[in-house]
Amino acid sequence: MTRRAMLKKSLGGLASFALADLLQRDLLGAGPASPPHFLTHAPKVKRVILFHMAGGPSQIDLFDPKPLLKKHHGTPLPESVLQGGTFAFIPPTAKSMGSPYSFSKHGQCGAELSELLPHLGTVADDLTFLRGMQTDEFNHGTAELFYHTGFRLMGRPTLGAWLSYGLGSENADLPAYVVLNTGMPTAGEHIWSSGFLPTRHQGVKFRPAADPVLYLSDPAAMRREDRRDVISAVGDLNRMHHADVGDPEINTRIAQYEMAFRMQASVPELTDLRSEPEHILKLYGVELAKPGFARNCLLARRLVERGVRFVQVVDSEWDHHERIFTGLPKKCRETDRPVAALIKDLKQRGLLEDTLVIWGGEFGRTPLAEGKFDPAHAGRDHHRDAFTMWMAGGGVKRGYTHGGTDDFGFRPTHGAVHMHDLHATILHLLGIDHTKLTFRHQGRDFRLTDVHGHVVKEVLAT
Repeated sequence: MTRRAMLKKSLGGLASFALADLLQRDLLGAGPASPPHFLTHAPKVKRVILFHMAGGPSQIDLFDPKPLLKKHHGTPLPESVLQGGTFAFIPPTAKSMGSPYSFSKHGQCGAELSELLPHLGTVADDLTFLRGMQTDEFNHGTAELFYHTGFRLMGRPTLGAWLSYGLGSENADLPAYVVLNTGMPTAGEHIWSSGFLPTRHQGVKFRPAADPVLYLSDPAAMRREDRRDVISAVGDLNRMHHADVGDPEINTRIAQYEMAFRMQASVPELTDLRSEPEHILKLYGVELAKPGFARNCLLARRLVERGVRFVQVVDSEWDHHERIFTGLPKKCRETDRPVAALIKDLKQRGLLEDTLVIWGGEFGRTPLAEGKFDPAHAGRDHHRDAFTMWMAGGGVKRGYTHGGTDDFGFRPTHGAVHMHDLHATILHLLGIDHTKLTFRHQGRDFRLTDVHGHVVKEVLAT
């Protein structure tokens, strides 16, 4: 048997798999009929909304009140506290800077939140705070990649791509993985890349425009039935090409053409918010003619409501190296209300029970000042050793704070959670053993958590 004949026979199953997708519409999206080996337990959630506040929100000013830091305001931190900490732009001798914002307790859980987050305080009893988050990276590009892929360099699949690969979508007319962004992070589109996974698993970016997905619309003279004929003809040609060369990416192309055809009908309805009641638009603060973060939060709800597996909401300009006491309140005014509205909206629709919401940046900010030491100009540097993220939804304890930091907010004192641990926990909530969801590439099996990661059992609801 020749090599080409062998490839044709061994890869023929993939061609029939693509054909089955054309006939059944949902075979590729739904995943295999029997549970794969990496699904080791019943899932607590079916879908994920991941917020990435790109730049690094200041946990010192939002989530982690430090009265002693205020008392030491303007003095260097004790050397015993610094313990060789790594900074991006400031020396270890930089002055400590307490937060000027007041903190108060919210909900029955008594979670302490900054005055900058009044709306989030109204849903405090639905949140799980992780106060001892840690990552390996202290520069934006590499830390953003680490947040999404568990690795500092480009080329690895993101969390959303892994979930698309492992679980597929619940809706054959929409992608499993959708990206909504206001601004662009340092790492760019690499934070929704499929890496070495088949390209059908990469994030699909929805734009705030008349055409939410590029090249999706037909020319004015094109009829729906004519487009169907074109897709069918191109599919036939691609299957002939696959039979000849056996490249599995050809099957991805077939599936993407079919998905795009179906999205031509599903996406315009999805992104048209005129069907939303007025009280829902007011809850989020959405203005129909105005794109932005509030609109993306409402779209995130509409996407998971329709069975999209993973929605990635990216918001930029959280990198406050200077004028933090001007820039941070502005970002909170833009985002606090819509995020709280999303939690309330998911909850009132019964969607929060099987949806996981995650909020955070690639790292946090230092308790030390950067730049001119005055309220009008001061900023905070990157801080990777102790920052705060939060989760809400199915499978996690509600109204719970996990971990804590020292009196200056510099290092965790207990409950440290590494980014690999967060990834392992997210996969666990979806019923996946993070050590078993793998993909063979360049001679070895890769996984999201590489050789690291532990499920943070303390945050799991009983």
